[in-house]
Parts: sequence; C-alpha cells; structure tokens
Amino acid sequence: MEAIIEKMQDETTGVPVRTVKSFMTKIPSVFTGSDLVSWLSRHLSLEESWESLHLAHLLAAHGYLFPIDDHCLTVRNDNTYYRFQTPYFWPSNQWEPENTDYAVYLCKRTMQNKARLELADYEAESLARLQKMFSRKWEFIFMQAEAQSKVDKKRDKLERKVLDSQERAFWDVHRPMPGCVNTTEMDPKKLSRINAIKAKRLRQCQELILQHNLKNNPIVTITNAQESEEAIQKNIEKNNESSIKENGETSQTQPETIEVEKTIEQQIEAAKRQLSVLKARMERRNVRVSKVAEMFISYCEQYSEYDAFLTPPEWPNPWISDTTELWDQEKQCKEPLPLRRVRRWSFGLRELLRDPPGREHFAKFLSKEFSGENLKFWLAVQELKALPIRRVSSRAKEIWKEFFAAEAPSPVNIDAASRELTRTKVESGTADRYCFDQAQAHVYHLMKSDSYSRYLRSEMYKDYLNGSKKKTSVKGIRSIVSFTGRKETSAN
Repeated sequence: MEAIIEKMQDETTGVPVRTVKSFMTKIPSVFTGSDLVSWLSRHLSLEESWESLHLAHLLAAHGYLFPIDDHCLTVRNDNTYYRFQTPYFWPSNQWEPENTDYAVYLCKRTMQNKARLELADYEAESLARLQKMFSRKWEFIFMQAEAQSKVDKKRDKLERKVLDSQERAFWDVHRPMPGCVNTTEMDPKKLSRINAIKAKRLRQCQELILQHNLKNNPIVTITNAQESEEAIQKNIEKNNESSIKENGETSQTQPETIEVEKTIEQQIEAAKRQLSVLKARMERRNVRVSKVAEMFISYCEQYSEYDAFLTPPEWPNPWISDTTELWDQEKQCKEPLPLRRVRRWSFGLRELLRDPPGREHFAKFLSKEFSGENLKFWLAVQELKALPIRRVSSRAKEIWKEFFAAEAPSPVNIDAASRELTRTKVESGTADRYCFDQAQAHVYHLMKSDSYSRYLRSEMYKDYLNGSKKKTSVKGIRSIVSFTGRKETSAN
C-alpha cells in the first residue's frame, strides 16, 4: 500500500494535487475521487472501475488517504475532495494510541471555535465517557490540550487546516465512528495464538532467569516470586540432604536443627526478595518525565501573571515591602473586579469557588439554571468540616433534612449508593465531619463537568469579564489625564 501511495504522490506522474479556491476560502492540497480512481485504473492496469474503487476504499480504510469533510473513510468516484495522510500517521509506524491521548485530542477540539472542528455526536459521547473515566486527572488532560492548542494557533492558517484534517483522519482510523470498519482490530483467533506464543516465551525467560539467579546470586530480583520460592526450597533441601550423606548417619536432633535453619533461611531469602522488589518499584516511574515537565511549564506560564515576583503588581509587593495594600484591595471585593482576577475563574472550578465574588457570581448563574442546590450543599459540607465537634452531629442531620430527606426543600440528585452510604452514617448517631464526602465529591464532579463549562460559555460570565476589561482601560486613561493635569498645574 505504501509503495502505491508513494507513486501516487509523485509530482510528475502522481495524482494531481492542487489548492482549490472558493468564495472567501482556500482548500489546500486536495484531489478528487474521480482523479484517484482513474489514476489507479491507468497505472495498475485495472480493467473494471469497481476494482479501482475497491482498492481506493482499502487505502482510505487503512488511513493512507481520507475525505476532508467526512468521518467515514470511504472513496466515491465523483468530485469529492480527498487528501493524503502524512507518513508520520501511517499504520506502519505501529501506533497504539491510549484513551488519554484521545481525550486530549477531543478536549483540544472543543477549545477551538470553528465549525470544521465541532465534535460529532459520537465524539461528544466519547468525550463525556472519557471525562468520567479520567475524572481525577482531567485537569492534567485539559492543560495538555490547552498547551497543544496554543502551539497550533502559532502555525500558518493553511498549514493548520491540513494538520487538523490529518489528525482527525488518524483518530477516525483508531477510533472510528459507529458502523465503520475498524482496520486496527485483530482477529480473535490470531490474537489468542499470539498471546499463547508470548506467554510461552515469557515462561521460558522466567525459567532461565530463575536458573541463573539460583546458580549465581539468589538475592537478585526474580520475575516470578512463587516459582523462585519453590526453587529455593528445593535447593535448600538438596543441600541439606547432601550434607547429611557426607556426614554419614545423623543424630536424632539433626532433623530439628535442619528444619530451624531452613525456616530462617527461607525468611531471610523472602525478606531480601521483598526488599529488591520494593526498590525496583521506587525506581519505576508511572508518568513520563517529559509529560510532567510539560505540565509544570504550562502551569507556571498560566500562573506567572499572579506571581508578584515574576509580574510586578499594581500595588506594592507585600512579600518584599511593609505594606499589605495588595491583599487589602483583594479583600474589599469592589466591583467591577480587576480583569486578572475574573480571568482566573476560568482556570478551574476550584479557583472559582476559592474567590468569594466568583462563588457568589456562580451561585447566581446556578439559580438561573435551577441547580443552585448543588452549590448550597457543597458549601454546607465545607462549613460542616470547620465546625466544632460538639455541633457536627446536629448540623449533619440538618444538612440531611435540607437536601436528602423525603420532603427536602432543596433536593440534591446523587446516585443510590452514595445516598445509602450517607444515610447510614447520619442515622447511626456517629456522624462525623466527613460523612458527606462521597456525596460531596459526586456533586462537585457534576458541577465541574456540566455547570462550570456552561458557566464559562454563558453570556453572564462574558459580560462580567468585558465589564472588568472596560474598567481596566478607563482606569488607565484616567491615570494619564490626571498625570497630564498635574504637570500643567505645576508648570503654571
């Protein structure tokens, strides 16, 4: 297939690739389906047109070429536009993308407000499922997507169009839409044979490692602890038997001594093996250093504006001066708030809830959405955790009556398992500060995945942000005017 694709991409004898100009836009590096089918018929000596069309289908299904505006990787013998896939994404590179990579890609697509990058229905469902699956590390995935989106924005417009379509086609191959052929799946029989061969080779390697370790150094880490322990026991028994044979007849007390020595040796060997396994676990990294570095770099870039040592603030830095005007201004919460403070609410739900004005503004939005009880419950649980121990039990019952009882004035919707667990803790009479933790985590996840994203897209937040921008610009103009006025006065 790749040999055919390379011939098709030849500048002189290949498929004619061109940039199509339409009204107000350009479509770079495309060719039509009819040109593709005719080229295959002419250069591969295919007599029937359906043979050329079938071969074109196979090339598209394996990801070597793709339609520019469709997720279904098929070829039609008409004027539909197609594009070649870059060799970086060819199947011969043996790609095995993970779900986290797919989540980063879908999340990046949602950040770009363009019609051609809108998620299809099945992609939106996949994103919701992945967000639920990776809820604990979704902030890391979001930061990765944001960093990639910033890099993409720096590229040329036409180049960005081509790269976006090639990346979309790559995921159409590895995460195809429902009803399409998945060429990356392997036949179950073939897969079982491969797994059997791998298991056999693994056993052989383990036996060789075991023999080598027993002969040379029993302290070395052994792959299979159970097999190694049995082998060591057999080895000890053989050594004991040989020592008995060399010494001749043994006394009646020797078997007991041998058993004691054997038990001690086994304990020592087991402890050494456990120590080596724990050392190996400490040296193993669960996350790549490059990914951790990217995460820290993007985090520092995002929060550099709020670091008084990196970005000089409007008021004196309280860490290196004797004044606390900066903190006092932030506590006063005068509206409209500074732009940098309102922009920080978009970093995450935690940042929004930490800021009292942001929390109040979010509560107004939720009341309009008829879901204000979620935030009320979350705040009530946060308050419960700070109460004295003598008031915890009574306050827990009040929270239960307000949000979870049969006739609760502000009912909160949570799953049955969390509700039953919370009810058991509250009604047992031994309710503590953390009896609502599971329900609170469920409500927080709902707000983060649904309400918070809608809040950032709402006109309510955008208007508030624009109001802060206007306030900042007007303040700058006033400072210039007042400075000029003082200068003229002094001159007079």
